[in-house]
Amino acid sequence: MLENSAGVSRRDVLKATAGSIATVSATGLAAAKPEDTVEINVGFKSDRGRSAALDAAEDVVRKFPFDAVTIRAPKKAVTGLENSPQIRYVEENGEMHALAQTLPWGIDRVDAEIAHNNGDTGWGGDVAIIDTGIDSDHPDLQGNLGTGYAATSCSYWYGDCRYAWDDDNGHGTHCAGIAGAIDNSEGVVGVAPDITLHAVKVLNYNGGGSYSDIADGIRWVADQGYDVGSLSLGGGYSSAVYDAVQYAYNRGVTLVAAAGNDGSCTDCVSYPAAHSEVIAVSATSSDDSFASFSSQGPEIELAAPGESIYSTYTGGGYDTLSGTSMACPHVSGAAGALRAAGYGHGSARSRLRNTAENIGLSSNRQGYGLLDVASAFGHWSGDN
Repeated sequence: MLENSAGVSRRDVLKATAGSIATVSATGLAAAKPEDTVEINVGFKSDRGRSAALDAAEDVVRKFPFDAVTIRAPKKAVTGLENSPQIRYVEENGEMHALAQTLPWGIDRVDAEIAHNNGDTGWGGDVAIIDTGIDSDHPDLQGNLGTGYAATSCSYWYGDCRYAWDDDNGHGTHCAGIAGAIDNSEGVVGVAPDITLHAVKVLNYNGGGSYSDIADGIRWVADQGYDVGSLSLGGGYSSAVYDAVQYAYNRGVTLVAAAGNDGSCTDCVSYPAAHSEVIAVSATSSDDSFASFSSQGPEIELAAPGESIYSTYTGGGYDTLSGTSMACPHVSGAAGALRAAGYGHGSARSRLRNTAENIGLSSNRQGYGLLDVASAFGHWSGDN
């Protein structure tokens, strides 16, 4: 465990820092004057707490079906909310970011093609890519696209925005191709080439998204009743995002998230991957070594290919990216295919764990092992 001189783990520092009150408005909370407006997420215990939050608001940004709201309020109102016994938390509406690095393989290594050859292609399953959106006109994805939702809208300055959930960055499209690019003799093929992909745009053209937007995207996936939510994003702890994670988990969504790209650390899995309700995925290289950029920690559940992954990209093209963002959708696609085959929320997760391949890394790095799609479906994958 990586510790500072006071014996506090980096996990504790992450949580404490992210849980403190700040703002994502133009004025930072520390520097804000009492009359300045700040944007915060407020979790409440009761109707009185909800009323207190709404009464303090100059503007209500978002209301959730769980006990939280996102508001803009004067800085001087924050202290009163913090001190109220009817309030569970007050936090900055901070940001999480796409976890990818531009550097340079994967479907073959996890033996997904063996599953395809035996008819396990994800037909009837639903995987939501909670990210920067998906290129709605990509020839390797278009046939698999289902519905879409935009917590933040596509920017016409940076993308070809046919829909509000279209991708103006490229990251979400790349992840979507890993999970479910069509087996159509061009480009690439995904882990589950017959899965239905749903674009949930929570990150903007720059790859950043507020806690509130991310929480709303997770909420939407749960309300649709989709099988899997794929989260190739991360950052510090957010109570609003955790509320949404619990909301989705309790409604049967299998949540998969990238562990993070913090490199040589030993206890630094990002949120939301660090939550027990979420499958945290680390990244490996083509020789089964642990990717140098990948975060590690006791929350790691599975490892998957994450270095130099070739996949779909915006503009109908393809690109090679590296990161735990690329490892995550390998597992998301496999989870979606298992759900499509009749495995439930918990049994799909157990199946992925119990059939993972031990590649000789520590549990902090590989968790239960490297994803093995063929074995998850009971197919012999031969020598790896």
